[in-house]
Amino acid sequence: MRTERIAKFLARSGVASRRDAERLIAAGHVAVNGVVATHPATQVNDNDVLTINGKPIARREQSRLWLYHKPAGLVTTARDPQGRPTVFATLPKSLPRVISVGRLDINTEGLLLLTNDGELARYLEHPAQSMARCYRVRVHGDPKQSKMIHLERGATVDGVHYRPLKVKVDNRKGSNCWMTVTLNEGKNREIRKLLRYAGLQVARLIRASYGPFELGGLARGAVEEVPQEFLRRVLSGYFAQQDAPH
Repeated sequence: MRTERIAKFLARSGVASRRDAERLIAAGHVAVNGVVATHPATQVNDNDVLTINGKPIARREQSRLWLYHKPAGLVTTARDPQGRPTVFATLPKSLPRVISVGRLDINTEGLLLLTNDGELARYLEHPAQSMARCYRVRVHGDPKQSKMIHLERGATVDGVHYRPLKVKVDNRKGSNCWMTVTLNEGKNREIRKLLRYAGLQVARLIRASYGPFELGGLARGAVEEVPQEFLRRVLSGYFAQQDAPH
């Protein structure tokens, strides 16, 4: 029977990210068939009974992915110490336990990917996949060509180096301007910091796509599952890797 590392198994089961799963194992919270697991490389299979603090882990389901149109004003965390409303508190109760693929800050709107598979989230977030993130941005200020070229070549701001991004000015009206910005990284508040560096103030930021997944006409606050056929086709590399014998 196919086996895999316990930390990876936990991540694919949607329990936690692989890193958090490794922390749970290191702290002695995870047991396999009644025996406390001591190493994240322990091999397990679907017949093993895994528990966290004595509570059984549900059988692993097939990997699923949802598109969510995040409104502004929500934080992308399960709980917020400041008591702000969270994405996860607003999701339909019919959804299984899901985690987000990366985050959008509280004032950013648009496409947020959700999945029941922590390994899939890790795969989509990893720089090796070079998943392009496309944003529609409304700014105040004058988008000077010289500054935009600088951003397209990569820039260092406050000691942090950012990879090149693509900037296209779509239309201008007075001091207001709509732009399309595409990047392949996604560091914390990257677009806001880079455009501020270029002398522009971001008034609205909407993520329109993440890799092959698009926001399209999805209503604000709505959730829509990605069809399995499409998911397996556009992420064939991931599923080939997961389905391969171990």
